[in-house]
Amino acid sequence: MRNRKAMVGLGAIAGVVLLWFALTRWFGIIPIGRFPTPGEFWDALKQIELRGFAGSRLHAHALHSLRLIVISFLVAVATGIPLGLLMGWNRRAEALINPVFMLIRPIPPLAWIPLAILWLGLGDAAKVMVIWFAAFVPSVINAHAGVRNIDRSMIEAARMMGTPPHRLVMEVIVPAAMPMIFTGLRLSLQASWTTLVAAELVGALVGVGFVLNVAQQDIFPAMILVGMLTVGVLGWFTTYVLGLVERRVLAWSVQGRA
Repeated sequence: MRNRKAMVGLGAIAGVVLLWFALTRWFGIIPIGRFPTPGEFWDALKQIELRGFAGSRLHAHALHSLRLIVISFLVAVATGIPLGLLMGWNRRAEALINPVFMLIRPIPPLAWIPLAILWLGLGDAAKVMVIWFAAFVPSVINAHAGVRNIDRSMIEAARMMGTPPHRLVMEVIVPAAMPMIFTGLRLSLQASWTTLVAAELVGALVGVGFVLNVAQQDIFPAMILVGMLTVGVLGWFTTYVLGLVERRVLAWSVQGRA
């Protein structure tokens, strides 16, 4: 089944590449100045990896962006999930925290950029703060929803058996909320990559977003596409790794859905 899905996926990619050739190189339906041909894309890819572009080679830009994502995502997980669990489990904590959270929740992550620069300057710390906020909100919401969706009879049964509060949380509440928590983590990871590109457009000296910014200023469509596809590949890779972690942690749930 997996091999079949892989073949279908490769076939879809091959079809897109053929369509790309047809629209740009073979029939010229899309003007070259607006969208690069596959050959121009390949030349730009070789240029940035072999000679460099925007001050660094592609792998250096990609690793820098990936490092920012990992740091911001882990901080969001470490802060957002416990807060969501607390709000879902403790009514008093929810009454205290939720009004503040609901106030800041609608604020777009990019709106924090001016304040982040004012507080932390133009370095990576400001970008981590902005990306952290983008990943923080979905992790809180889904952890909170995961606790609220737990079957209350399960909790009452554990209490009747004399389960201590700390064991009730760690052995009943958290495992039962895990499927929703991982849903939030996937949304957080997607939001992180979306916000990273915008954050690196301001005050960056390296990173995939910086490549996109410089390529746009140079009117270099092929390099813009290289940057976009780099984000896509990195986003796919991190999502794949998160999926491996999810399958290991939630083996019982994944097998139940299969």
